[in-house]
Amino acid sequence: SEGSLFSSSIKVLCSLDLFRFSVLQIYEGPSFLPGELKVGFSAGLTDSGVVGPFDQETTLIFSKTVVNVGLGYNQSAGISVFTAPVRGFYFFSFTAADYLKGYTGLHLYRNEEPVFFSLELNDHGGYASTCSSMALQLEAGDRVRLSLPASYRLYDDSRNFSVFSGFLLFPL
Repeated sequence: SEGSLFSSSIKVLCSLDLFRFSVLQIYEGPSFLPGELKVGFSAGLTDSGVVGPFDQETTLIFSKTVVNVGLGYNQSAGISVFTAPVRGFYFFSFTAADYLKGYTGLHLYRNEEPVFFSLELNDHGGYASTCSSMALQLEAGDRVRLSLPASYRLYDDSRNFSVFSGFLLFPL
């Protein structure tokens, strides 16, 4: 339908803008002085297909670490969390997908406080996704994670439909 085509077009543009911003920050962003801390990660959710629905909100484990410069991202011991190594200004983004009718969405938390929620209602079936990004000022030791609300679900496979990324823009 025309509405779902428009929604799909917006999602593609959102994903392309996030990717373009990330690439520009890496290649054209603030130049790093020798010895300056570099921190960034990107991780896919799973190769196993469907994740959820769960009876309660559940922290997601993005188990496919693509890159982890500075080792701020940890997905071991049943957790999946980024820990800020220094006080700074950080950028985070995620894309989450599913293919059945229903809700797809994620909460982003700083420590134990929700920062934002991204939601997509897939009312047509077929693949649908939600993406979001946010810049946060973090203190050293602050933790950032994503969680799936109760009764929501996601999908991921080897094509990496659901991805969580973040990097230090500059220390403060």
